[in-house]
Amino acid sequence: MSRGKIVVGLDIGTTKVCAVVAEKDEFGKMNILGMGRSNSEGLQRATVININKTVDAIKEAVSEAEHTSSIKIKGVNVGISGEHVQFVRGNAEVSINPLGIVNHADVLRFVEKAKKNLKYIDIDREIIHAIPQEFIVDDQEGVLDPIGMAGISMKGSVYVVVGMKMRIRNIEHCIAHAGLEIKAMTFEPIASGLAVIKESERKSGVVVIDIGGGTTDIAIYSRGVIRHSGVIKVAAVDVTNDVAIGLKTLHEIAEDLKVKHGCAYMRELMNDEEIQVQGIEGRPPKNFMRSALTNIIEARMIEIFELVRAELKKSGFYDYLNAGAIITGGGSLIPGTQGLAQEILGLDVRIGYPEGISGGIKKDINNPMYATVMGLVAHAFDDMEQHQEQMEALRENERQQKEIAAQIDAPASDSTDEPPESDMPQNAKKPDKSFLLKIKNWLDQI
Repeated sequence: MSRGKIVVGLDIGTTKVCAVVAEKDEFGKMNILGMGRSNSEGLQRATVININKTVDAIKEAVSEAEHTSSIKIKGVNVGISGEHVQFVRGNAEVSINPLGIVNHADVLRFVEKAKKNLKYIDIDREIIHAIPQEFIVDDQEGVLDPIGMAGISMKGSVYVVVGMKMRIRNIEHCIAHAGLEIKAMTFEPIASGLAVIKESERKSGVVVIDIGGGTTDIAIYSRGVIRHSGVIKVAAVDVTNDVAIGLKTLHEIAEDLKVKHGCAYMRELMNDEEIQVQGIEGRPPKNFMRSALTNIIEARMIEIFELVRAELKKSGFYDYLNAGAIITGGGSLIPGTQGLAQEILGLDVRIGYPEGISGGIKKDINNPMYATVMGLVAHAFDDMEQHQEQMEALRENERQQKEIAAQIDAPASDSTDEPPESDMPQNAKKPDKSFLLKIKNWLDQI
């Protein structure tokens, strides 16, 4: 990892594990250096049920990513999802530092206090994310970024993601047994949103619907920040299972039929042709019409979008989704999905492809099924930049501490030539040592 700002995203999904190695170019775009993919058999509904199979899949995907990128992978930003992951809203109020200008340290104190103020979190859950939503600086409401604003107090709300400790531990065990370390863990609906949303959509109000293998993840954004998220236990694997049962064939054959001949919306079925299904274990092949396959797929996809619509209504943000919906994930690739979603959801819909990719193996990753892993990469870069800002803020605090300590400890001047303080210009007055001491005490607490 000696090339500089290089990060690795690792998406451990129900049907696939994917690893992506990326760096940022001089324009802030992501350059994809390598990727690896393997089949996943150790998870069910985004939850680990077999450690060994999951570890093997991680090793295979990471090994391929190392080979294609020529970079040894050690740290990864891993995704987490599943019904056990939920969100709660926290609130807090803090005093702004004695200088009266909001800085990074104030925001960090605000977030930490909001986490401590949380109620009704079970002992078997832990916090994954705490993301500020909006601030009120004194009487100024609707502030998204308070840094640099003047005021006395600051309050607001925080979007907090929590998950079951044991299920998080299982992910951590798999990563450790694969010889890797976790740099960060990201809730996958947040990652998918980072990958596919345009800034204008984020401000206008939009929902990202990621139809994965085992779960359908939902994330609602409004006025620039995430407002609501949810996980539905119906997804692409259920469509495949329905095809296998309906056509009485193997799961692998059903998946192939879904990918090659599937359609999610009967109104968009252009050619109703006859399709032959391979027989099982030497049995004769069977023929059926493509419209029969479409009927099976459409029924399950209608269920998925009806569940999504119910979640949107429950959230209270349905009427504020001015930019509509973005559908992404492998399940969005079935022809007709966009049209069916538009009819069921009653929203404008587009298919979401990863944004902000400049080069490297761009063509291999420019696919909705890689939205989550690309969002994990984007989140890793965001974390890196935030860490750098925090370190700079800490260095500035240390500099201020030394400067204030020097002024407090400086001996009083005995010079008789010095004019009386009342005759000095206001901006040239000596600073009040009690005020300096107050600032120093505040800095010591950070």
